[in-house]
Amino acid sequence: MTIDEVDSYAFLPRAFRTIYEAEPWADHEPAWAPFEPPVGEARVALLSSAGIHLLDGQEPFDVERERREPTWGDPTLRVIPAGVTQEGIGVTHLHIDTSDIEADINVALPVHRLAELAAEGMIGEASPVNFSVMGYQEHGAATWRDVTGPEIAARCHAADIDALILAPA
Repeated sequence: MTIDEVDSYAFLPRAFRTIYEAEPWADHEPAWAPFEPPVGEARVALLSSAGIHLLDGQEPFDVERERREPTWGDPTLRVIPAGVTQEGIGVTHLHIDTSDIEADINVALPVHRLAELAAEGMIGEASPVNFSVMGYQEHGAATWRDVTGPEIAARCHAADIDALILAPA
C-alpha cells in the first residue's frame, strides 16, 4: 500500500470487513484530501455517534420512532460546546450501553482530552463546538448523507475547523 492509498476497512472487525467488501455501500472511490495545516496549528473538533445531547435546550434523539421502526435511526445533529459539563449532557441511543458515557462524557466525546492536547501544544486548539449524532443509521443513512453530513461540513467550515475526529460509539 502506498501513502496515497486508504484502507477504508482497516479498523473494522474482520467479520464486518468481509461483509462490506462483498457488498460495498458506495459506488465511488473514498473521498481523500491531504491535511493542509500542521497538526500543531490546527483547530480540531470531535464528532460522536453516541447520541449525546445537552439537557438544557436540546431534544434527545428520537428513540421512540426507532422502537416503532427498528431499521430507522434518528439522522439529526446536536452541537455540543467544548465547555460542556458532565451534568449538562444526556445520552439517547438504543444500540449501546450509555451508562459509561453518562458517567464520563470523554468515553464517547473526549472534549477534556482534546483540551489537554491543545494545552500541551499537540494541536493548535480545541474547537469551541463539537458534534453528536446517533449512530446506527440504516434507513436514515440517505438523510445523513444528504442533509446531516453537509450540515456538519458547513458548520465546520463556518467555525474554521481544520480537522474533525470521529469518536464512534
